[in-house]
Amino acid sequence: MTHRVFGITGWKNSGKTTLTERLVTELTGRGWKVSTIKHAHHDFDIDKPGTDSFRHREAGASEVAIVSGRRWALMHELRGEDEPTLDEVLGRIAPCDMVLVEGYKREGHLKIEARRIEAKDRAPLAPNDPSIVAVAADHQVEGENVPVFGIDDIRAIADFIEQRLGLAKH
Repeated sequence: MTHRVFGITGWKNSGKTTLTERLVTELTGRGWKVSTIKHAHHDFDIDKPGTDSFRHREAGASEVAIVSGRRWALMHELRGEDEPTLDEVLGRIAPCDMVLVEGYKREGHLKIEARRIEAKDRAPLAPNDPSIVAVAADHQVEGENVPVFGIDDIRAIADFIEQRLGLAKH
């Protein structure tokens, strides 16, 4: 199954996570089944030292699944393997209406660029990246060749994403 993918990109502290979170709330509220993929720094961990699953990984397990009546998670230790590509990760995501991808600046899927005055780097990405099809900013933006949204105009951004992904409104 190929997923409908839309990305949220931008520099560190540009508001990507907040924008992603608010879009998930808006789009799931409209009845869509939404999944997310977040590209993180190489040393991230979702597990805590001392837990059973952490101990399993420390002992050398390649994959550890944690399963309960409410949720399950699968952790895969790369142990020298290459980081999986976005397409490989998408291949493991269960069927859904859309996948919002946070990060993955260099991939070719459609993206919106988040911009905030407080961002670590403020150099615009859109002029050099044809996969960026819109900008969401907390300040006035001039001279872009793509639609520009206020970063808090979540309804309009969600409408735009639905339209670009070819999803009819629920």
